[in-house]
Amino acid sequence: MEENKDNIKKPLKYKSWNDIRINDSWALFKIMAEFVDGFDALAKIGPCVSIFGSARTKLGTKYYDLAEETAFQLTQNGYGVITGGGPGIMEAANKGAHRGEGKSVGLNIELPFEQNGNPYIDNDKLLNFDYFFVRKVMFVKYSQGFIVLPGGFGTLDELFEAITLIQTKKIGQFPIILMGSKFWLGLIDWIKESLLEEGNISPEDLDLMKIVDTPDEAVAEINDFYNKFCLSPNF
Repeated sequence: MEENKDNIKKPLKYKSWNDIRINDSWALFKIMAEFVDGFDALAKIGPCVSIFGSARTKLGTKYYDLAEETAFQLTQNGYGVITGGGPGIMEAANKGAHRGEGKSVGLNIELPFEQNGNPYIDNDKLLNFDYFFVRKVMFVKYSQGFIVLPGGFGTLDELFEAITLIQTKKIGQFPIILMGSKFWLGLIDWIKESLLEEGNISPEDLDLMKIVDTPDEAVAEINDFYNKFCLSPNF
């Protein structure tokens, strides 16, 4: 993209459609490289739970503390922790995993405002991605569960990506846990009143998510799920 004096992004200008096709073709190699690097790094990482939430959550706030304690408790139950690698909830979760001496993984995304990996990620477990879709594949493929704290569009994107894949049976079911009933109940009510009443989802689709308020409840949901179902080695 080009920038003008008002810092407004303008589309790049190509001489012909051939230029576009050539650039698209070369992009495939970069995409493939990100997949290969991700698979190589995570293939033997062991059972992990992904923790999502806002990058804007501040140190010392309620949800920061909840994310840190949840991650710590996960490590005490034999799980590593995967996050998006950035600040806020991601930093808190990696901090909790680091404190618990468990695996602390960060799948960082390179953004225009230069999101950097937080300091609590294991040195050999920080991966940087250019493509959101490659990064989301890594979250789904190498996580045994999602714990989702309050966040914005990115958090919702990751949440609904997982729900859609499970609903359509593209992947096996794993626990999806929403932490913070005050934040999430409005969304669940809308899903019931709009999506369900319109027939756009089935009643059993609501069972794909559980709402909790404490780290103890979140970890119990993960453990209860895998006491009933085999811990599938997708790692």
